[in-house]
Amino acid sequence: MKIAVTYEDGKVFQHFGHTEQFKIYEASEGKVLSTQVVDTEGSGHGALAGFLRERGVEVLICGGIGGGAQAALAQAGIKLYGGVSGEADDAVNAYLAGELGYDPNVHCDHHDHEHGEGHGCHGGDHDCGGHCGKN
Repeated sequence: MKIAVTYEDGKVFQHFGHTEQFKIYEASEGKVLSTQVVDTEGSGHGALAGFLRERGVEVLICGGIGGGAQAALAQAGIKLYGGVSGEADDAVNAYLAGELGYDPNVHCDHHDHEHGEGHGCHGGDHDCGGHCGKN
């Protein structure tokens, strides 16, 4: 099984559509067999589901994620665990142990609006109100 995590500096990156890297874990029988960090090469929100599907990913662990990206992942057959924060390796080990804390209703509300300059889940002139996985 392949598990992808939105990734930055060892941690779960908090905005799926802006992630520049995924850490992809190959796991079997509850153990991580290998890992690989891959660049998204500038792929945005909609293209990322295909990017993961092409690499055989079955599970995605991330922070915040918008509704459109959630739908694209579902269509690609990728199971989503959003609203996760902390160390990426710890999150995958918790998932494999059946102990991952996640938010089944995670949603970045700004995806319901038109995109404008300066929007993002990390402040600027936009605040997700805690819906981007940052507590």
